[in-house]
Amino acid sequence: MATAFLYILGGILILVIFLTIIAPKSYIVSRSIQVKKPLPEVFEYLKYLKNQQEWSPWSKKDPYMENKILGVDGKVGAISYWKGNKEVGEGEQEIVAINENESVLTELRFFKPFKSTSKGFIKVEKVLPDVTTIVWGFSGDYKFPMNILMIFMNMDKTVGKDFEQGLQDLKRNLESDF
Repeated sequence: MATAFLYILGGILILVIFLTIIAPKSYIVSRSIQVKKPLPEVFEYLKYLKNQQEWSPWSKKDPYMENKILGVDGKVGAISYWKGNKEVGEGEQEIVAINENESVLTELRFFKPFKSTSKGFIKVEKVLPDVTTIVWGFSGDYKFPMNILMIFMNMDKTVGKDFEQGLQDLKRNLESDF
C-alpha cells in the first residue's frame, strides 16, 4: 500500500515537472490599427492615462468603475487606479517611460481578481503625414503554477478581442476629433 502511494506521488511529481518544463514562461499580446490623424496629434492624446477611459474596452464592461489619476497625467510617474466589477477587477497603471512621438510604456499592476504585473505599451509610427499606426499591447512572465494553467488557456485569445475593440473605439474617437 505504501509503495503504491509512493509511485502515485512520484508520478504526480514527474507530471508537474514535465508540465512546468513545457509550459509557456511569458506572453505578449498586441494589436495595431491605422488612424487618419498626424502622429503628433495622436501621440498627444495617447500619453494621457485619463483618455484611455474614453476608449478602453474595460470601461464599457463596468461604466461605474472607480477611476482616479495620481500624479501629473501625461508624465512619467502618473498612475491610473481602477476598481470595478469582477470583469475589470482592481489595479493600477503607471507611466514608466515616455518617448516623445514614439511610445508610452507602463507598468500594469493587477490586484484583483489575481495579483500580477505586466508591461504595457502604446507605440505610434508615422505612415503618411496624416496617417498613423498605433500598436497597443502588454507583456509579462508567468510564475508557477500559473504557467501550468496557461497550457490550457491562451492569453492572446483571452484579451486580444478586447484590444481590437479598444483600438476600434480609439480610431473612432481620434478621427472624429474627440
